[in-house]
Amino acid sequence: MEEKIQKKQESVKKIGDNIGGKEEPHRRARRKQNLQKEATANNPANTKNQKNKSASNGKSGNKRKRSNVLKTLVGNEPWQKAIEKSIVDNKLVHERRLHPLSLQKANNEKIKVTPLGGLGEIGGNMTVFETENSAIIVDVGMSFPNESMLGVDILIPDFDYIRKIKDKIDGIIITHAHEDHIGAMPYFFKEFKYPIYATPLPLGMISNKFEEHGLKAERSFFRPIEKRKIYKIGDFEVEWIHITHSIIDASSLAITTKAGTIIHTGDFKIDHSPIDGYPSDLGRFAYYGEKGVLLLMSDSTNSHREGITKSESSVGKTFDNIFSHAKGRVIMSTFSSNIHRVYQAVDHGLKHGRKVCVIGRSMERNLYTAMELGYIDLKKEIFIDANEVGKYPDNKVLIVTTGSQGETMSALYRMATDEHKYIKIKPTDQIIISAKAIPGNEASVSKVLNFLLKSGAKVAYQDFSEIHVSGHAAQEEQKLMLSLTKPKFFLPIHGEYNHIAKHKETAISCGIDERNIYLMSDGDQMEVSNSYLKRVKTVRTGKVYIDNQVNKQIADDIVKHRQNLADAGVVMIIAQIDSNDKHLIKTRVVSYGIVAQNEQQTLTKEMEAILMQFLANLKTELLKDPRALESQIRQAVRKHIFRRLKKYPTIVPVIYLM
Repeated sequence: MEEKIQKKQESVKKIGDNIGGKEEPHRRARRKQNLQKEATANNPANTKNQKNKSASNGKSGNKRKRSNVLKTLVGNEPWQKAIEKSIVDNKLVHERRLHPLSLQKANNEKIKVTPLGGLGEIGGNMTVFETENSAIIVDVGMSFPNESMLGVDILIPDFDYIRKIKDKIDGIIITHAHEDHIGAMPYFFKEFKYPIYATPLPLGMISNKFEEHGLKAERSFFRPIEKRKIYKIGDFEVEWIHITHSIIDASSLAITTKAGTIIHTGDFKIDHSPIDGYPSDLGRFAYYGEKGVLLLMSDSTNSHREGITKSESSVGKTFDNIFSHAKGRVIMSTFSSNIHRVYQAVDHGLKHGRKVCVIGRSMERNLYTAMELGYIDLKKEIFIDANEVGKYPDNKVLIVTTGSQGETMSALYRMATDEHKYIKIKPTDQIIISAKAIPGNEASVSKVLNFLLKSGAKVAYQDFSEIHVSGHAAQEEQKLMLSLTKPKFFLPIHGEYNHIAKHKETAISCGIDERNIYLMSDGDQMEVSNSYLKRVKTVRTGKVYIDNQVNKQIADDIVKHRQNLADAGVVMIIAQIDSNDKHLIKTRVVSYGIVAQNEQQTLTKEMEAILMQFLANLKTELLKDPRALESQIRQAVRKHIFRRLKKYPTIVPVIYLM
């Protein structure tokens, strides 16, 4: 075989050499090439060498191959032109799908959005939507004070801007029944009267508040709504869209004007297996997204949390585990408005043969309101009063109570400090705190935990990952909302600045133009139209202090005086002065929070010396003006105390001219 191949190759070479000039050059070359191919095909060794050669020249070979493929897909044949047209058409489809407003005819209509609360904080939500002739208010909520606001129970938004536009307001829109969205309603209605549009549960809880504040007659302003139905309110068309949250019957809003549609999510998470079986109405968000959403305003509370928020139903497994191992009473505390959490605790209590005692005015009121309106199905026979708890064995009792935020007046706090009339904490008790501390309440919650643990009880707080789940959307749920609604402009809401800043990053990753996003603060009045989003001015905002024990406002200066008294103390100087020779007759000095009791006498001598020096340089005509005299003494004393103690206490001079 090898000899035959060798003879063939020699023959090829001989023919090539002998052809000479008898044939044309290109014909000679082609004949030689064909003979070489035939010889190579019959030689396995040459084939192997050819493959190795091709591998070593892979780059150049691949380039030729790709070039050939491209030439076969682009051309003038009908099927090639059809592919080219399909590529262009699909790009246009994506553009229309992702930016539906870009193909709509622009108009000159505009709408103003003014947050009066809820930004830079958690709570106190209140926003005004305003056209030239009409306005609506979305939510009127409260927030909690910090520790420096002595004697203050709750904070409500400043209604100054409402007073300026009160004649154009057509109604109040409520998204859901949490305190940070309806808690300020009684105080608002003591000054203003507008129709309240909401689903039944928020109206039921507002009704309870109105009853406490002597506003029963104002319930005539209630306007119960039906979800998926559009209501005309002034210049606005409003649809309530069902959304899942940590309270029953929460809603997002689709607010439509001539300028376009605004989606306001309210507080939300995407729970696909909620307790009541009503998942979020994602189809309505997609519907408005296809039509074109001008502006999205979305919940930012959990912007830093990756992934998704777990379903409320996941808490039930943890409850079942705790209940099955509890040897004594189970005492569960959560937010009074978290009806589904309370329902799960009651349901598992019944499963383990326990009677249920609900303690805490707000807890009782909210639970019975939900039962009366048909949101949950519980028989009243399962409940017992607090004074009946002692009649049942400990392992047959479940107590559901308020106090998950460490409130000093709550039932759990009074139990923990042994001040409750009927319930005393026992070492056999199993305590469940099924809530997360609201920012600012961490110290209060820790205080209650310490009291409970000192009593010997077992406390489940953060021991289980699913003892509490949030009611707010994590990043993937925020992305889903952005993808469904496809807004042109975006305003992140509900949270501190770091929350809305993080939400902005998420929106940009979803394709929202950074120029179309604005991070608002309370009082920023935004103007939005089809062609722009901008801040036009800043209105006055702030907080009003409320004493919840008497349901009345506390003046700003009172709170400031309390803060100053707590920080720097008070000095009272009572002095008798001879007006003839400007002689100090008698002095008494009383101080609190300035010096220790054993240093009081030293302070009194110092004050006497200051007064004597002051009187020595006093102009006689100043004795004729007692108010001016007290003011000058106050300044002299304040300067001395600051030089000595670096404090500016409250100075109260009482001067008698003899």
